[in-house]
This record gives sequence, structure tokens and C-alpha cells, in this order.
Amino acid sequence: MGFVEPQCKLRGIPFYPLLQKDGDITLGGIFSFHSNWKNNKNSYSEAPTPLQCTSLNFRAFQYAQTVLYAVEEINNSTSLLPGVSLGYKIYDSCGSMAMGVSAAMALSNGYDHTTSEGPCTESAQVLAIIGETSSSPCMAIATSIGPFRIPMISHYATCACLSDKSKYPSFLRTIPSDYYQSRALAELVKKFGWTWVGAIRTDDDYGNNGMATFQAAAEQMGICLEYSMPFFRNYPQKKVLQLVEQVRLSTSRIVVAFLSHLDLEVLLDVFAEHDLVGYQWVGTEGWISDSYIASLDRHHILSGAIGLSIPKAQVTGLKDFILDIQPLNSSGNAIFTDLWEALFKCKFTPLNKSVEKTCTGQEDLSGVNNIFTDMSLTPIFNNVYKGVYAVAHALHQALNCKDTCVAKGQPEPHMMLKQLKKTRFKTKEGEEVFFDANGDPAAKYEIINWQPRKDGQLGFVTVGLYDASLAANSRLTVNGGSILWTKNATEVPVSVCSESCPPGTRKAVQKGKPVCCYDCIPCGEGEISNETDSITCVLCNEEYWSNRQRVTCLRKETEYLSHKEIMGILLTIFSVIGTCLTCVVAIIFFKYKRTPLVKANNSELSFLLLFSLMLCFLCSLTFIGRPSQWSCMLRHTAFGITFVLCISCVLGKTMVVLMAFRASLPGTDVMKWFGPLQQRLSVLGFTLIQVLICVLWLTISPPFPYKNMHHYKEKIILECDVGSAVGFWAVLGYIGLLAGLCFILAFLARRLPDNFNEAKFITFSMLIFCAVWITFIPAYVSSPGKFTVAVEIFAILASSFGVLFCIFIPKCYIILYKPDKNTKRHLMGKMPSKAL
Repeated sequence: MGFVEPQCKLRGIPFYPLLQKDGDITLGGIFSFHSNWKNNKNSYSEAPTPLQCTSLNFRAFQYAQTVLYAVEEINNSTSLLPGVSLGYKIYDSCGSMAMGVSAAMALSNGYDHTTSEGPCTESAQVLAIIGETSSSPCMAIATSIGPFRIPMISHYATCACLSDKSKYPSFLRTIPSDYYQSRALAELVKKFGWTWVGAIRTDDDYGNNGMATFQAAAEQMGICLEYSMPFFRNYPQKKVLQLVEQVRLSTSRIVVAFLSHLDLEVLLDVFAEHDLVGYQWVGTEGWISDSYIASLDRHHILSGAIGLSIPKAQVTGLKDFILDIQPLNSSGNAIFTDLWEALFKCKFTPLNKSVEKTCTGQEDLSGVNNIFTDMSLTPIFNNVYKGVYAVAHALHQALNCKDTCVAKGQPEPHMMLKQLKKTRFKTKEGEEVFFDANGDPAAKYEIINWQPRKDGQLGFVTVGLYDASLAANSRLTVNGGSILWTKNATEVPVSVCSESCPPGTRKAVQKGKPVCCYDCIPCGEGEISNETDSITCVLCNEEYWSNRQRVTCLRKETEYLSHKEIMGILLTIFSVIGTCLTCVVAIIFFKYKRTPLVKANNSELSFLLLFSLMLCFLCSLTFIGRPSQWSCMLRHTAFGITFVLCISCVLGKTMVVLMAFRASLPGTDVMKWFGPLQQRLSVLGFTLIQVLICVLWLTISPPFPYKNMHHYKEKIILECDVGSAVGFWAVLGYIGLLAGLCFILAFLARRLPDNFNEAKFITFSMLIFCAVWITFIPAYVSSPGKFTVAVEIFAILASSFGVLFCIFIPKCYIILYKPDKNTKRHLMGKMPSKAL
């Protein structure tokens, strides 16, 4: 059975290109030559009729002219594709995704001229498609032709979603992705300190995806959106009024506009109608460099606008080629006629000759001023130009590769896609062209500012640059001094929900509001914030404290009982006075040591007691001054030992009094057991016990200098920590035990018959001593800081003065002023004693 060649037959209505030219290899193109269409009423009982396109789009003609120019250059080149002619088939999508997909399908199968059955011997599919202009049509088309691996190169579709190669494997573009533009916009907004902005977006994939990326990046930078409103040029009046009301009621003065130029044309009229002026607009490449939009802004709504634009680029000879529209006549007569009539506002066959102007075909385009003659989008034309040249270079590599790249006279689409991803070349202007792994070019933008010119029109001034290939902190550079803001202001507009929080405060988000709306809360004690808009207050180091303004940490004031302050000076004076008085008493006693009064009071113990009192007064000086390791150990041990020595002497004197009375009784011989040697040994024994306690205390856990940071928050108390609390209270307890025993014995001896009963004075002295130290304990525990030390010194001085005054001053009085009583007869006289 012989091979039967398959037959091809067109099904449905033929879909023809608007512009075409035959060549060895055909390049496809899809542009919106019309921006709208009439809605047909389908009956669902018969096949729907084709869309009727309306609203001629001059920009699409410029893009198509750029394709024709690039193809003509390549065909005339001797180095690129020599011997191979390029043709083209360019379709009109009418701004409809459905028609865009239909055009892509027509370009994919290629049998648009087949009206009868014939052999399918040759493939007429194109190797690549240039277009579409918007993101949403590109997504639909790329999804349709992706399985066939037919490359599609867009010059203006910026949606970041198109970088997803799992969904759009054959899509490439010569314009940067909105992934970079959205972040660049967020950085631009942050650069000028705007944290409270509004946003308007085109309600399609371009606007919605771009705004979503911008919002995510803005939130990371601390920028909040007061509102984010969608808009489309054919929105019903109700939705348009909702947008107007939202903008009118907003407090933000910045409008980030992720809009296409077609939607902004309509929105300008809406803002002008409702007198919404004075806002600072921040725009995308979709409209910021479009001079036609600027010419429509008669109410200066966009004056001072700033935004991102594709860097300026020139293609030599392109402007003259675009403005020479005669070649279109041979490529597509019907569309040429429509274009001519729209440009010159005439008709070749007018229906009413008296009203309508007749076209001659010889009209001069130099006098026409409209979108078609506007060359402000030269960077976008350059993108179209680069797309055509990328296909040509990839085709050149495919046709000249050593492997089996070509089948049936031309490469397969998947081979072209592979070559396109690897292609890297320079245009005749020196610009390098290549695609990254996602099919995107390197991202670079100029910062454009709309400023009024002398002729009253708005001009575009480049005020900065954004280069995504640089380090994050150096990508954006802006010359702020050259920017003219809305209402011709030279100062940067302010748009914040809440004013900046000064140093010394922190942000506290207002309940139910975005993070940009906050209150400024002063930092607490011991906390600082030394930056504007700090979100937290930092706790100062333990040895530092915040100043009154809460902006810096200062070293805490250290507090201790110093010799230089009044309290320390007074206590030192009293200590010296006590020491001097003790010396004076000792001198008096020494001078009158042979008198009966001194002899009768056990002069040896008296001198030892005076010596111990002198040490008690002097040991109080160790408590004054900055605590150190040695001073802390010395002050407590010296205090404990000297006071035990003092009390031991008093106790010895008390026991001497008692023993002396018992010795005077008939048949009693107790004094031999309490002579001078026994007295010395008792004093030594009692003192050695305290010395042993102190040695154990210093060995196990001695006192040490300690920085008390808890009693006062704002200052440090330098004090001596007792180390072992048991050791400290053992020292005090032993002193108290001896003092109590001495008091009891003296109290028992107070009524002994004698004209000068020393037991009375010992009782008084111990009464004062015990009273002082009993009251000392609660005062010591409750006193703050240096007053703790002062209380302890006061207790030492008070008890020492009590012993000195009660025991020795009466004797000195008699010695000095009552010498008649300082006789043995008087002292031994039997005088009735008064009760204590």
C-alpha cells in the first residue's frame, strides 16, 4: 500500500495578518493595532462573528514599523544571515487576549492562506513571535505556544510572573521584570522618607502582580499602603467613584501608580473632573516617560511626578523610517488606509464630501503632532529592535552550527529557543543584549522627574539611576537637589501616618492600624534609644543608667560614705574627739594613778579598758572611705575584736567588784581566785574566742567589696558584703552575749555598800551599750546605701562614748574637782546607798 500524503484543510474563518512579507524564514508579530473592540451579541445558535476592532492605537504602528526596519536592516546585512531573507507576518490582537491567542495559533500552524484541501508538505510556522505589548495577553499567548517551544519575545510585558519558566518555558523579553521595578519603586519611596502612601494599579496581571511585589517589598522597608485600588479604563461609573472617594478621604499625599498608559489617559480625566490635584505621583515605566500622557495633563495633576524609566536609547535611522509610512501601503493596504485617514483626519472615499475632508495620499506628515509622531518611547522601540536582532543572531548561530541543527531548510522552534537563550551580541549602538536563566535582560532604570518647560509643557529630566546589578546599598542614586516636586515645590513632600519618633522614645503601634501609624512612647528608666524611629528601647548595661533625655547611657554614680562629704566629716570628727577624750582620761588616770580612787578601781583593767576604747573609736574610721578587699576585712574584724576586748575589761571590772564584796564577808577567800593574773587571763580568754571566730569567718567566707545595684536603680552603692552571714552575726552575737552578761552582773552589784560603787556606772554603761546595739539591728537592716555604714559607725561611737562617760567621767570629776573625796577613808566609808 503506497504512502498517502496528508491533506490540510482550513476549518473556521481565516485569520489573516495585517502586515506581511514573504521570506526564506518568517518572523511573527502580534501588536494591538486597535485598543478596543465592539461587543457582539452572540445567539449561541451559530458560530460567533469576528470581533470588530475600534480605537486605532498609534503606538502599535510604531512597534510594527520598528520590526520592519530591523528586518530590512538584517536583509541588507552581509555579515548577519547572508543569503537568507527574513519575512514577517504581523497580526492585530485588538487588545483582546482571545484574538491574541488566535493570532498565535495562526502563526504556529501557518496555514492562513489554505482555503482548499492541499498537501501538508511544508511547514509555514514562524520561528519566533515578537510581541505582545501588555503582560496579560503575553501570559495567554505564552501559555498557548509554550508546549510547541515557539519563542516569544516581548518588548513591554514586565509582569514578574512571566519569569516562571515552568509556566512560560518559551517566553523571553527585552524589558526588565517588574520583580526589579517593584523593588526599585519601594527603594525610591523609602529614599524620600515616605512611609504612608496610596496605590492605584491597572486591574490586570501587569498591575496586580506588580503592585503585589511592590507591597511586599515596601512592607519589608517599613512602608505602609493606606489604600491599594484597582482601575481599568472600561470600569463602570460606580467603581470609578469609589476610587475617587478613597483618594479624596486619604491622608497620604503620595500616589504610586502601577498603570498602563491607556488606563492613565482615562484616569487623568477622572482626577481633573473631581479636582484631585496636589498629589505626588510615583510612576512605572508604563507611563512615566510617555510624552503623550504629559501632553494630556492640562490640569497639572502629574506635575512633579517621579518614577522609573527604561534608559534612553537611540536606534540610528529608526525615526525617519517610522515617519515614512508609505512602505506600509505594500505590506497591508487596509490598515495603511485606516492609519492614513486617522493621521490626517480625512477619508479616501468620504460619505459626505461637504463635511468630510478627502485624502489625496500626498499629505505631509511633518505638520502632524500626535502619538504617532511622538518619539518619546524610543527606549521601547529599541526593545523591539533588540528582539528582532536576537532572533536573527540565534538563527545565524543555528544555521551555522556544526551539529544537525537544521531540518527541512530551517531550524525547529525548540532549537531556536535553545539558541536564543545562549545568544549574546551588541547592537550597532554598542548596547549588549543577552537573556538570563529566566529569559530576562539586566535590570537598569533611569529616575525621571516631570518638570515644566518654558513653553508650558512638561519635560522629562533624569535625576537618578537604578542598577540592579550593583550591591544592594548602591543600586539607587538620586540627585535630590535637581528634583521639582508637585506644585513646583523644591522641598521633599511629607507623607507619613505618624511623625518620626525622636531619640529617647520608641514606636508603639496603634491598635487596629498599620505599623506606620504609631505613638511615640518615652523609654523607661535605664533604657535608651539613640536613633530616630526606634522600635525598641535598649536596656543600659548594669553599671550604666540612662540620662534624662533617654538618649545615652551614663556610668552610674557610685555611693559610699566618703571622708569628703558632711556626714563622713562629722563622723570622723566625733571619732577623733572620742579618741582624744580617751587619751585625756588615760593621761589623768596615769597622772593620778597613786590616788586611792584610781587604785580602788583596778588601774590595770582601767588602762586596758581605755586602750580598747581608743581602738573602738579608731576602728570606726575604717568604715569611712571607698570599700576595698582589705578595708572590708579590717573594719569588721577590728570592730569585733576591739569591742570584745572592751567588754571583757568591763566584765573583768564587774567581776572584781563582786568578788571584792564577797571577799569582805567573814570566812570568804575568793579573791585568791580572781587576782590580777586571773583578770588578765579572763580578758585574754574572752578576746581569743572572738579572734577565733574572726579567723574562721575570714577563712571560710570573708567580707568583700560589693557593688549593690538593686537598692537604687540609678546609682551603685559600694559596700562591704559580710560574706558569711553566720560569721557576721556570730561576731555581733558574741559581743552581745558578753555585754548582756556584764549588764546582769553589774545590775546585781548595784546595791553593794560602798561610797563609790562602780557597779552602778557599769550598769549604766551596759544599759546604754545594749540599747544602742538593740536599736542598731533594725536601723542597720533598713538603712539604704551609705546610711547603713553611718548607722554602724554611730552605734560604735555611741556605745564607746557611753562606756567612756559612764565609767570614767565621774572618776575624772572627783579626781579633778573633788579631791577631798579621793581618799581611802571616804572610799571605805559606810554610806547608805541609793537604789538604782
